[in-house]
Amino acid sequence: MERGDSKQSAALGFLAGYVDTLGFIGLFGLFTAHVTGNFVLIGRAMATPSHDVLIKLLVFPVFILFVAFGRLMILHWERSGARQLRNSFLLQLALMAATVVCAWRASPMLDAAAPLTLLTGMLCAGAMAVQNTYGKLLLGKVAATTVMTGNVTQLVIDLVDTLRGDAEARARLKKLVWPVLAFCVGCISGALAYIAVGFNGLLLPCAILLWLASTASD
Repeated sequence: MERGDSKQSAALGFLAGYVDTLGFIGLFGLFTAHVTGNFVLIGRAMATPSHDVLIKLLVFPVFILFVAFGRLMILHWERSGARQLRNSFLLQLALMAATVVCAWRASPMLDAAAPLTLLTGMLCAGAMAVQNTYGKLLLGKVAATTVMTGNVTQLVIDLVDTLRGDAEARARLKKLVWPVLAFCVGCISGALAYIAVGFNGLLLPCAILLWLASTASD
């Protein structure tokens, strides 16, 4: 992995952990970066009825719609010769900025089913759906940056094989370790940011995406 790719992967891993944790705390337990976690929460709500289940039910179809939208936009940029990765960062930035504005309008968030609260959650999930999409389509050689279960599993396997003297496993280990560590740091930072400044903490991911867009090579 080139040095630039390593920085990009770490930045995106940090962003995903940060946004997912901040959103989970501020949006009544909603996962925005890896929406499959919401299935568990929906199942829990069925066993123990909760007033915050609606936001978790809505996020999955919204996530699917934004993945489809992201795919169509990348195809459009590819046909037109536009810079696909830079534009993907900018699209995610626009959705994240819209999330911040909506959160400002919705504050204080006291009801998980309030329209502006739902819209905040859906916009945030849409932003992370875009990251999942360009991660799959444009960053195929980079470790996944939004869901860490597969990364951690592969990290342990490669660590064992590295200790056995496998040079290829050592190279993969270097590729995986930074996004995993950055995701963990992002989770802690997202929680601290919400405690300190609430949804204003999402301005940091906006700044990261602006930096990524300005340094994207394609």
